[in-house]
Amino acid sequence: MSSVEAENDSIKYPLPIRCLHWARAVLIMGLIVSGWYMTRLPKSDMVTASILYPNHKQFGLLVWLLAIVHLTLRWRYAKMMPSAPSALTSWERILSHAVHKLLILLTLLVPMLGYSLSSSFSQSDGVPFFMIPHLPELLPKNDSAFAVFQALHRYGAYTILVLIGLHVLGALKHRLMDKGGPTDVLPRMM
Repeated sequence: MSSVEAENDSIKYPLPIRCLHWARAVLIMGLIVSGWYMTRLPKSDMVTASILYPNHKQFGLLVWLLAIVHLTLRWRYAKMMPSAPSALTSWERILSHAVHKLLILLTLLVPMLGYSLSSSFSQSDGVPFFMIPHLPELLPKNDSAFAVFQALHRYGAYTILVLIGLHVLGALKHRLMDKGGPTDVLPRMM
């Protein structure tokens, strides 16, 4: 093991941050896939929709709660968090910072847009959350507002997908092209 690999191993993210990162990644990708699939179902396929929509809603709220936990843990472990490698070029540092901040913002915003669209839809059956059959709907029923929230939720999810793509491509670039080098940051999250 080179000294750079040893240094990268010694500056891992704290275990709770790493576990949360991978759990959120799986949940978000599952939500994007299920959201894409369920919105393409024919209106007559109510059996599948009656399973997918409530689960999409409750797992979306779980992602929102995990985003809050993530921010809390980042604050709690601030002194233990590795900094960006000094070997990153300035454009890599700027892009990495922007992608991470936007992902954090959108994992808070997109679930709230989903809650808002469900809450404002006049034919909504409510927003469940696992053992809670229906969370309070804080917005008045308004199908015009629903259409706006629906579009924002959809575009926000697509933006998250693009950001995840950039995040993964960046990690792979540094892993495959800079393996063992000072910008190989994947071991920090493993």
